Amino acid sequence: MKNVLVTGAGGYIGSVLVPKLLEKGYSVKAVDRFFFGVDKLRPHANLTIVHEDCRRLTEDHFTSVDAVIDLVAISNDPSGEEFKEVTYEVNHRARVNTATLAKKMGVERYILPSSCSIYGFQAKEVIVDETSETNPLTVYAKANELAEKGVLPLADENFTVTVMRQATVYGYSPRMRFDLAINGMTYGAWKNGVIPLMRDGSQWRPMIHVEDTTDVMCLLLEAEVTIINGQIFNVGSNRNNYPLEALAEEIAAALPIEVKIEWYGDPDHRSYRVNFDRIEKALNWEARYKAADGASQIYQRLANGTLKKTEQTITLDWYKQLIKWQNIINQVDRYGGILEIEQNEEPVHMD
Repeated sequence: MKNVLVTGAGGYIGSVLVPKLLEKGYSVKAVDRFFFGVDKLRPHANLTIVHEDCRRLTEDHFTSVDAVIDLVAISNDPSGEEFKEVTYEVNHRARVNTATLAKKMGVERYILPSSCSIYGFQAKEVIVDETSETNPLTVYAKANELAEKGVLPLADENFTVTVMRQATVYGYSPRMRFDLAINGMTYGAWKNGVIPLMRDGSQWRPMIHVEDTTDVMCLLLEAEVTIINGQIFNVGSNRNNYPLEALAEEIAAALPIEVKIEWYGDPDHRSYRVNFDRIEKALNWEARYKAADGASQIYQRLANGTLKKTEQTITLDWYKQLIKWQNIINQVDRYGGILEIEQNEEPVHMD
C-alpha cells in the first residue's frame, strides 16, 4: 500500500490523517472542496492536492491508487438536518460511487469511516456490538448506514472493504471543530468556566481521540486481508464510554480552573453504549487517549493563544456563511468577475 487517495482530506479527521500517512511513507492524493482552506495541509513532495467534489470523481482519479480512505461527509447531525438531500448525496451515494469506481480501477482496499451514531437510541442496560440492530435517528446516521450497505457487497478477493463505525471524535486538529462534545465542553470551560451539557446527562456516548481513529486507519491499510475484508469494526475504547454527565465531570476535573455544568436544550434521545472488543483483538490495538487527555490538550492551546474559536470551527455556521457569500457574489458577478471582468475582444470606441 503506497498510494492512498483520501476524500475529505481537508476536514477535521483528514487534516490529521494526511500528515500521518505522509510521515509513514505513503504518497497521498488529497481530494476535497477545501471549504475550510487548503492551508490545513502543508505542502509535501508526496502530497497531491485535488480540488474536486466527491460527486464528480471519475475513473482517472483512481489511476495508480492502491487504497481509498473515504472520509468525505457532510457532518454533523445539525448539518445533516439542515441539508438533508445533500447529506444523502455526499455521505451515501457519492461514497458508494467512489467505492464502485475504485473497484473498477483495480484499487486494492477501500475504508469507509462511518459512525456509531447509527446505533441511535438503545436501552441503558444494552451494550451494542457490530452484530447488534442499528437504529439511526438522524439524516447523518441514516446516510452512513446506507453507505455501509452500499459498499460492503463490493468486497471480494481482489477488493478489500472495511467499515469503521467511529465513536464521537474529539481532540485537536488543524481544521478544528468546537461542535463536537468534548471539544465544545472544553471551550465552554475555558471561556466562561461553564461546561454546556444537553439534558439530561444520562445518555451514553463512546468517544475516540482523532489521533486514535487515524491510527486505526493506518493499521487497516496494512492489516491482513482475511481479518478485515467485508468487516465492520466499532472504533473506540470500552473505557471511553460515558454517560454525558460523567464525561463533563471528568473534563472539569482535568482542567486547572473551577468549572460548573450548565444544562441546556431538550433531552437528547440518542443514547448508545458500545463494545469495542473486535477492533482491539483484530488489530492488537488499544486507544492511547482518554477524554481528559484531549480536554487538557485543547485547553492548553486555548490558554496559550495557539487555538481560537472562529466561525470555521462550527461546521453548520460555516456552511451557512459560505452559502451567504455565494448568494452575494452571484448577485454582483458580471462577465466573470467583480471589479475585474472579462474584456470584449473588440475595443469599445468612445465617440
